[in-house]
Amino acid sequence: MAYTHLTTDELAFIESYYHQKISVSEICRRIKRSRQTVYNVINAFKAGISALEFYQNYKKRKSLCGRRRIVLPKHQISYIQKRIADGWTPDTIIGRNEEPISCSVKTLYRMFREDILPVQSLPMKGKRKPNGHHEKRGRQTFKRHISERTVEFPDFDKEFGHLEGDTIVGRRHGSAVITLVERVSKMIITLRPEGRKASDIEKALNSMFSALPYRLFKSITFDCGKEFSSWKSISNQHDISIFFADPGTPSQRGLNEHSNGMLRRNGLDKDMDFNTVTDDYIIQVAHSLNNRPRKSLGYRTPLEVFMSFIEDEKLSSLF
Repeated sequence: MAYTHLTTDELAFIESYYHQKISVSEICRRIKRSRQTVYNVINAFKAGISALEFYQNYKKRKSLCGRRRIVLPKHQISYIQKRIADGWTPDTIIGRNEEPISCSVKTLYRMFREDILPVQSLPMKGKRKPNGHHEKRGRQTFKRHISERTVEFPDFDKEFGHLEGDTIVGRRHGSAVITLVERVSKMIITLRPEGRKASDIEKALNSMFSALPYRLFKSITFDCGKEFSSWKSISNQHDISIFFADPGTPSQRGLNEHSNGMLRRNGLDKDMDFNTVTDDYIIQVAHSLNNRPRKSLGYRTPLEVFMSFIEDEKLSSLF
């Protein structure tokens, strides 16, 4: 049977029985407690302590039991606040272990919940909401379906060099940014085309691939947007396979969709006119995310993982 502490009622009974000079054995029988428990209370009464004082002393001792609440030193608090401002999560801060923190991930999250650290500063999480815009530019007819991807690349899921691609649009759908993400490293690439037409997208992608080592990337999986209708030209010119996901199934390009959400939250907001910012700004937004450690990458950054796959001869042509 599990032991339970004496209640205030039991203490009151013992005190009353004690003053009535009832024997310890009889008191134990009446309240169904051990002799040692009753003797402890009676000894306190003999020392001039009342039942109320005995209970208050017990509560005070109990409050001192257990592990003391962790208080982080100032330099650790400062480091946490700096990394949260950089977009890191508590899990990333602990997992990366760049600066040892004297608590667990669970405790660090509790500190935010209890406002020991400002919860408002944590990276936001949420679902995308429809914006009411309906695409009116048509859809492609012929394209290579995503089902052909694993036929051509049997090791697709673990092979470096496969991209997922999309565009994110700015205010009033008047501007766009091309977003690409490499699946293994989760490295994000952002490009700003001159416009949203297929010819603008083709020009921007041709410019990027021409500056990269040949066959650095093996494939791209796009959504079914009309802006990618020049895919054959891009594929033939750069010897890169291009596939298309099913309409209305963003989960088939889940990493790209997740990356787009991160870009939105970290500087490429949907209310922004991308024509009013510099190319350097758009690149820097991606750069900040590529230097953020990820739990799924063993707390390495996408850039670190990406560079680990680049051979020396290709590295020299990148920089």
